[in-house]
Amino acid sequence: MTHRSEATETVAMAMDTIRSNKLRSGLTILGIVIGVAVVIAISSVVRGLNDNVQNAIQSLGSNLVFAYHMEPFTFGRPPAEMRNRKELTYEDALAIKELPHAKGMTVGQRLFRPELRSGTYAVKYGTRRAKNTILEGDTASVKEVYDFDMMAGRWFSDIDDGRRAPVLVLGFKTAETLFDLPEDALGKEINIDGELFTVVGVAAPVKDAFSGGNNPQDNKVFFPLSTFKKLHPEVKEHFISVKATSQEDIPKLIDEMRELLRRRRKVAFASPDNFAIFTQDSLSDVWNDLSRYIFVFMFAVSSVGLIVGGVGVMNIMLVSVTERTREIGVRKAIGARKRDILLQFTLEAITLTAVGGVIGLLVGAALTFAVRFTWSSMPASMSLFWAIVAFGGSALIGLVFGIYPAWKAAGLDPIEALRYE
Repeated sequence: MTHRSEATETVAMAMDTIRSNKLRSGLTILGIVIGVAVVIAISSVVRGLNDNVQNAIQSLGSNLVFAYHMEPFTFGRPPAEMRNRKELTYEDALAIKELPHAKGMTVGQRLFRPELRSGTYAVKYGTRRAKNTILEGDTASVKEVYDFDMMAGRWFSDIDDGRRAPVLVLGFKTAETLFDLPEDALGKEINIDGELFTVVGVAAPVKDAFSGGNNPQDNKVFFPLSTFKKLHPEVKEHFISVKATSQEDIPKLIDEMRELLRRRRKVAFASPDNFAIFTQDSLSDVWNDLSRYIFVFMFAVSSVGLIVGGVGVMNIMLVSVTERTREIGVRKAIGARKRDILLQFTLEAITLTAVGGVIGLLVGAALTFAVRFTWSSMPASMSLFWAIVAFGGSALIGLVFGIYPAWKAAGLDPIEALRYE
């Protein structure tokens, strides 16, 4: 009971010291507040992005395997070997369609700017224009392979594709820009590259992983593949999407596709693939790798703030020890033990940084709310784990940087301390 009352008294003395020097204490913990707030804000945005990425990948459809002649996740300029690869062909796609573990297949071509995730074309209806629109040609089976939902009308058919029909399906954002209601678009003629195309359907909106709703992929026009080829014969690249018969059969489908494409593209036995096959899990892996770099950046930035705050705490505690030398001498003279002084000053440092941690949590929470409120399309979700880590880190900083001043205070000679002026 005595030890508990002594500890309570020591904590109370530490709080009194902090309250008596509010301005100095506030400036001391500023680095702690910034460091913790940065951890909370960045982890909240990254956590929200992680959730949206997973949802967006799942929204592509289930059991998908993709084939392309270049690696899809190459950052910067691709190497010469990759740039010189022969494109996948429509015939390659038809051969893949006949594989035992392929439930469905679609092949397409696209005109867009991959670095900006947007298109380059302006689509016109009357006086209205939808800018930066992606133009895409697909086989009719794309709707089933990707599990697309329709907002209005229908998808184009194999018959439309076979006769190069001048029809198209508008992405939701494109339709919203050109018409007041999605239903208004049906049967209307859209001007693209000086040619008229009849709208037969409007696709439902697709949630975007990085903007939370305003998806550049919704600003898109879908053509039957043969119609797109007629409109833009200069586009040679095909991307192939295949739905496996089941989740368990995906590895078998990958092996079948790889063996087929190597044979069709005459790849030597010892040579590496001159094409890429990847899955939805590959997309998740790429994002996870990227998010790790973000967390490293977060840790580096927040560590600077916490270390600066820790140095400030050590500095102010050393000043406090000097200012209170007589007080320490008096306490020792009336019976305070070395560990009592050590505990008092250590608790002061920990309390100081813990208060900074609490303020940092509140600031981080406010920043998270501000991001969600100001940029409703930017996902942000506060993480309990990182809140605990940030607060625990702030308290640990107080212990690490406060132990030396506390040890110095505890080691003062009581006689010399009483003589100090």
